[in-house]
Amino acid sequence: MRPAGRFVAEVIGALAAAVGPGVSLLELDALAHRMIRERGATSSYIDYHPSFGAMPFGKVLCTSVNDAVLHGLPYDYRLRDGDNVSVDFASEVDGWVADSAVTVPVGTPRPDDLVMIETAERALAAGIAAATAGNRIGDISAAIGSVINDAGFAVNTSFGGHGVGRTMHEPPDVPNWGEPGKGPQLRPGLVVAIEPWFLAGNGQIRMDRDGWTIRSADRSRGVHVEHTVAITADGPVVLTARDGVS
Repeated sequence: MRPAGRFVAEVIGALAAAVGPGVSLLELDALAHRMIRERGATSSYIDYHPSFGAMPFGKVLCTSVNDAVLHGLPYDYRLRDGDNVSVDFASEVDGWVADSAVTVPVGTPRPDDLVMIETAERALAAGIAAATAGNRIGDISAAIGSVINDAGFAVNTSFGGHGVGRTMHEPPDVPNWGEPGKGPQLRPGLVVAIEPWFLAGNGQIRMDRDGWTIRSADRSRGVHVEHTVAITADGPVVLTARDGVS
């Protein structure tokens, strides 16, 4: 799965670098689509149609801006100074999938957005540190949830991390809240997508009219980060690390 992880990390890095005032969400999607074609990879999103989606997704990238936090369907919106955008990307390379997300401030960042991003990155790092052989899924979940709660944010468990391998979403579920020592045991060879996300407000969500984009019910802003992580006998390996950064 390392080639898939490296490719997804490369795309996420290119997208983060491309974010800026005046850039369209459709331009970001086109950049990811072009990189897929050039690599000979396959999108994990474009034909994806789970039970909660109104239709096949139709794009290769999720772009969630401000009060949107998950599954943002790209549309003809140009980013503005002070926006907060998460980009979430998964792709298949040689039959294996990797999945990653990052939240990027646009132009001049808002201090409260930077606090949320820093908190989410710490929660992700804590979840990765707990992803050791012999631990359980609940250890990852508890580590993530503790960081988020200790920072004063609410954890919503409607969506979370998941197994990843031949397809984008596989067992087991990896919630962002849980009890240490509970859930399936982590064994070498298991690969999971660990993905903290939360909102600045009460944590309640609603579905947008496009049938895909998840927004906060109270219009508060959100943050979302994610890495694909392999459980090994020598500790967790971040397959989607960007430039050596976990």
